[in-house]
Amino acid sequence: MIRLTRLNNSTVTINSDLIKFVEESPDTVVTLLNGEKILVRECADQIVDLVVEFRRELFSATVTWSGVRAKALPVTCISPHAHKESER
Repeated sequence: MIRLTRLNNSTVTINSDLIKFVEESPDTVVTLLNGEKILVRECADQIVDLVVEFRRELFSATVTWSGVRAKALPVTCISPHAHKESER
């Protein structure tokens, strides 16, 4: 989540995963995936920086919490035929 400032100086917190694009014309317009548009005081570069910082914090919190990066677990595939044979 990132915190931005609307044109009336009120703050709005946005889920950065829902941002479709940001454009400056001359006000900065954040368009969300659902089509909603939000006018904010921050420029596009500032918004990109906020998103990058937020994701950096998420990643570092995940690594810190577990102490290591997540690893993929091994997957064992068993065919349906092997299961039927083991029931005999």
